[in-house]
Amino acid sequence: MNRPVALIPPPRVRRTNRFSDKMAVFLFGLFLILFALVCLFPFWLMVINSFSSTRSLAVNGYSVWPDEFTLESYRFLLQGKQMFTSYGVTIAVTAIGTVIGLVVTALFAYVLAHPKNRYGGFLSFMTYVPMVFGSGLVGFYLLVVQWLHLKDTLWALVLPYVMNPFFAFILVSFYRSLPYELNESANMDGAGEWTIFFKIIRPISTPVIATISLFYALQYWNDWWLSLLFIDNSDMYPLQLLLRQLMSQMQLTSLNHGNVLTLPPAEGVKLATVCLTIGPIILVYPMVQKYFAKGLTLGSVKG
Repeated sequence: MNRPVALIPPPRVRRTNRFSDKMAVFLFGLFLILFALVCLFPFWLMVINSFSSTRSLAVNGYSVWPDEFTLESYRFLLQGKQMFTSYGVTIAVTAIGTVIGLVVTALFAYVLAHPKNRYGGFLSFMTYVPMVFGSGLVGFYLLVVQWLHLKDTLWALVLPYVMNPFFAFILVSFYRSLPYELNESANMDGAGEWTIFFKIIRPISTPVIATISLFYALQYWNDWWLSLLFIDNSDMYPLQLLLRQLMSQMQLTSLNHGNVLTLPPAEGVKLATVCLTIGPIILVYPMVQKYFAKGLTLGSVKG
């Protein structure tokens, strides 16, 4: 005889207030759109006014939509060879510096994170010291100019930033989060440390390496301090130093007119220079954006 089966009431499902959820999503999206517009507004002013005529900038100042559109500022900048020369120097420094810096930092961090490295503590201490105590401007200048003889060379803009301790510690934190059994398995198959790093560790480190490469690229692209110290030859001017020299000349012109608020006649040239300077580096963000957040969170995990 079949016994009656007790009916089990289904679990109560909490009903969500769909209207309130949709309203919250709408308000959050609206806030993000407004915040993005506020952030993009200065960029819009810079770009649109770089196409404004000198007379319109002098009379109306910066405007959302200029009265007169012209390409005279871009023609002025691109008619000579200085802009193309500075572009070449900046691209070369960014590409060479990013590759060298990434390779050196990744290998150094791998050595620091290796559990069988007997000198890990000493190397970590020697990495911390430059982060706390600097050599000073005079010592740094003498090292590069008098000892290494790098003045007015490409390497004066590359070598000082090759190893960033902060980026190295991000990589160390990520390497220590990886299971050491990967190394032991590879060792049992006869792989050496170079093979382990380039064929096992490096492929699974793509997110954090892409993030560090973006940091290095931005550091080299935006730097003007090293060129101000070590570059006197105009053929070696990077874009950022060219922009700084141009802005200094604009400010000096304004002061000579006796009124700091007076717009110099070449204000459009300054805006056009900024647009040309930031143009290529913006294209790097979409390529590494998918790795950016993941790389930062992976590197922040404490092992």
